[in-house]
Amino acid sequence: MLQTISLFAPQLLLAVTASLLLGFGVSKDKDRSIIVRYIAVGLLILFAFIGLLLGQPTGEAFKGALRVDNYSHYVNMFMGLSAAAALMFSKSYFQTEKLDRYEYSVLVLYAVLGMSIMVSANSLLSLYIGIELQSLALYVMAAFNRDSLRASEAGLKYFVLGAISSGLLLYGSSLIYGFTGSLEFDRIAQVVSEGATPGIIAGMVFLLCGLAFKISAVPFHMWTPDVYEGSPTPVTGFFSAAPKFAAMALIARLVVGPFGDIVTQWQQVIIVLAVLSMFVGAIGALAQTNVKRLMAYSSIANMGYALVPLAAGTVAGVKGMLIFMSIYVITVIGIFACILQMRIRNGMVEQISDLSGLSKSNKSLAIILSLFMFSLMGIPPLLGFFGKWFAFAPAVEANLTWLVVLALIASVIGAFYYLRLVKTMWFEQPENEFVQAPKTLRGLSAISVLLVFPLLILPFIAVRSQGIIALAAESLF
Repeated sequence: MLQTISLFAPQLLLAVTASLLLGFGVSKDKDRSIIVRYIAVGLLILFAFIGLLLGQPTGEAFKGALRVDNYSHYVNMFMGLSAAAALMFSKSYFQTEKLDRYEYSVLVLYAVLGMSIMVSANSLLSLYIGIELQSLALYVMAAFNRDSLRASEAGLKYFVLGAISSGLLLYGSSLIYGFTGSLEFDRIAQVVSEGATPGIIAGMVFLLCGLAFKISAVPFHMWTPDVYEGSPTPVTGFFSAAPKFAAMALIARLVVGPFGDIVTQWQQVIIVLAVLSMFVGAIGALAQTNVKRLMAYSSIANMGYALVPLAAGTVAGVKGMLIFMSIYVITVIGIFACILQMRIRNGMVEQISDLSGLSKSNKSLAIILSLFMFSLMGIPPLLGFFGKWFAFAPAVEANLTWLVVLALIASVIGAFYYLRLVKTMWFEQPENEFVQAPKTLRGLSAISVLLVFPLLILPFIAVRSQGIIALAAESLF
């Protein structure tokens, strides 16, 4: 019992405190959204580092259903910090739009709890429970603005397509259980090592298709542009960061764990998802005029890049994925902190044309947003370049050079829509007067843009890649 508590102290902390905060918020007529938000932010930061404070304990609990290792500790750290940042930059938006309710903070806590269970899953049952706990919270968050038709439509689309994803996951799990006689990853790996039957391979494909929905990989991306556009902007920012990292981490645990002995089988699926996502995301973004829809297609393309190192099926590939996703989360949090600063008299900035002449009215914000765009493009010496370097190098080592060439071509296509944003900000005449942004948003964007400079964060990656990140990747094998 004590071992279980020590292993899952972060998850128990979130589960207990989220329930207590729910009761605290509903117990009085007085609005308690602000105090609940600050408590939730503190809890998420503690959740991010509690594993480190406890000495990063490792082991299995609940009869092997969940597994805590260096990999889950690392992913939990980034999920907690990105969720805390998303909560902080939601404050001014929800207060201005009169949507500030304590339930939002509680939903974020439950979503992070579900993500944490996902990345610690050691059986198909715990995997499904974690995904559904996360998904149910995200469905409500997408439709959080109940008075908005677009938000309600986004929440409904997300829910319906999420149900299809759950069906794929359950069907794949049932096939694997039927052909292996177990839901536990260790037992499945043992059966697969003795020879994978067509039924097991079919079940694995269904599982990967269900998880591809969670990272909005093509052809399971159809929900992403509409949900990103219709959801409140802070919710869109949250969707772009922590849930994507959690789902990508789960895919890595699944393919190199129970299915590690049939790399050639799942590698084909990963490659197809990667290629389709990179090109559909890059080409689809070219026609977008809405900022959030553009970021949706950018997210689709970047998930394709993150799948490239996984296709290698090696420790270096998992490490490359972790580094790429870490850099992507930092960048996307900074971008949405910038987007939320660009409020005009009539409301939030929605169209790319609304950014016209931003450099003349707010030069510092234009510089910061431009640096984020250059980082996403992979322009050296910004950190985004090194993210793609670490992501593509393992694929080259695994003789997948042609896949890296396709990724570079997609990156060149993607550069056009990032440069269009920069052009709009710097070379067009101003059309709008922007409202002064809160200090919290300015601080978050400033911190994020400092992190995209390699001189500040690359030494950490270079030194710790043989430590935290390397240990995290190796713990899966």
